[in-house]
Amino acid sequence: MLRAALFLIFALPLRAATDDGPPRAPAAPAPIVWFATEPSAIDHFVESPAVSARMVDSLVMAVTGQSDIAAAWRKLVSPKDRIGIKVSAAGGRQFSTHPGVVEAILAGLERAGIERKTVLVWDRDAAELKAAGFEARSLRCQVRGIDLPRGWDRNAPFQAPALGKLIWGDLLFTEKSVKRLGKTPPERDQLSSTSYIASIVSHDVTKIINVPVLSDETNIGVAGALYNLTVPNVDNWRRFLASEGSAVDSIPELYGDDHIAPKVVLHLMDGLVAQYADGPRGNPNYAFPHATLYASHDPVALDATAARKIEGWRKESRLPSIAHRVEWLDAAEKGGLGTAAEARVVLRAVTPP
Repeated sequence: MLRAALFLIFALPLRAATDDGPPRAPAAPAPIVWFATEPSAIDHFVESPAVSARMVDSLVMAVTGQSDIAAAWRKLVSPKDRIGIKVSAAGGRQFSTHPGVVEAILAGLERAGIERKTVLVWDRDAAELKAAGFEARSLRCQVRGIDLPRGWDRNAPFQAPALGKLIWGDLLFTEKSVKRLGKTPPERDQLSSTSYIASIVSHDVTKIINVPVLSDETNIGVAGALYNLTVPNVDNWRRFLASEGSAVDSIPELYGDDHIAPKVVLHLMDGLVAQYADGPRGNPNYAFPHATLYASHDPVALDATAARKIEGWRKESRLPSIAHRVEWLDAAEKGGLGTAAEARVVLRAVTPP
């Protein structure tokens, strides 16, 4: 009898706990933004490729949990993949993605058994790529800009509620500019709610390594991971930088498109030089050697981290806050693309070997 009574006493709390409903799913692990800082990586805006290479390797191994760089890259890609490296070349030689960072990625891919000649480095503008130091001869890989207007994929449209005025280079500009009976088409015929994704993204690559810069963006606050894979990779893009919420909120939706998000294996943000105003085009008045690279699987956490740093630097320089301009990151979080809240993002340092 005593044993039965004791059983009932200890069993009651357990029964009560199960009566509260089904067991709760374990909380998702907090996203990690890894970073590597090495002052010698940048000197007066000039990169030290040997140092940045060590930083890249350390970050890739940290993100993948591997102790060998070849194994780390093999965890992300395979020789069967058509790999693309999306850089940011709008800032010129000193304020774009640094060639040494990209060279380190290519070298790591080679060690993982991937021929660099099969890898594509790209951005929107071929001339900007060359000015930023990205040339096929030196990198020994493919380097390509988007061939306007033929470089847009008619079979990869993206609809957004905001209207944009078409200009030369947009896929539909010529079609909608045809004069009828000698009359100029009305203004409304030059407006469109459709953008087309670059064929490089929709067709040519199956895996993407995203290498944005740590820079502000005049309209949307931060030109980071999400920006780098969306705005430069579609036509009729100016509407996404408008101040209206529906336009800005379209950036997370565009990133989530089946042609983009599922292909991304890594975001590696180049913060060797950081720019906190007038970006993403380079402006030395608002830039400084930051000597830091960041990496994460979570583009929202990465961009939110960058936005908080930019906000701090702007405050020190007595520049207006960008808080209202980065509210779209909340839409990205709500859309399931990642985590924006500072309290739920883990910043973790790595030490380059």
